[in-house]
Amino acid sequence: MSPDTSDRELLALAQSFRTTLRHAVYLSRSMDSEGDITTMQMSTLAMAADAPLRVSRVAANLGIRVPSATEQIIKLEQAGLVSRRPDPSDSRAVLVELTGKGRAAWEEAGRRRNARVAALLDRLDDDERATLAAALPVIEKINHFLR
Repeated sequence: MSPDTSDRELLALAQSFRTTLRHAVYLSRSMDSEGDITTMQMSTLAMAADAPLRVSRVAANLGIRVPSATEQIIKLEQAGLVSRRPDPSDSRAVLVELTGKGRAAWEEAGRRRNARVAALLDRLDDDERATLAAALPVIEKINHFLR
């Protein structure tokens, strides 16, 4: 295969992948219309679920500026879903962590969203589900390239 053909094929794959990702984001955003937690808030809660993290990391992960992330975090804090505290390793930084109420809300929203996705996956045949399952580690690897 010549480099030109390879480049064209790689660019076509990149375009197809980006389109699929965009549609997946739309799907994710429409997942939980009955819930009180927005997709951005759900993402913020998910980031803080494993360990406290800095506001600057939240902003970077969401692709927004720190003041916008701070605004989202303040709304979550006012709802009792997260708390903020100084970072012991850097007094200028603030850490965000889930409260008990926040963890419960995040877990419940996750259950609802998982049920919705499972209903969609149930419409696939066994081979299609196996193909999807096989693709997930590759997608995760791509995600790690961005970190």
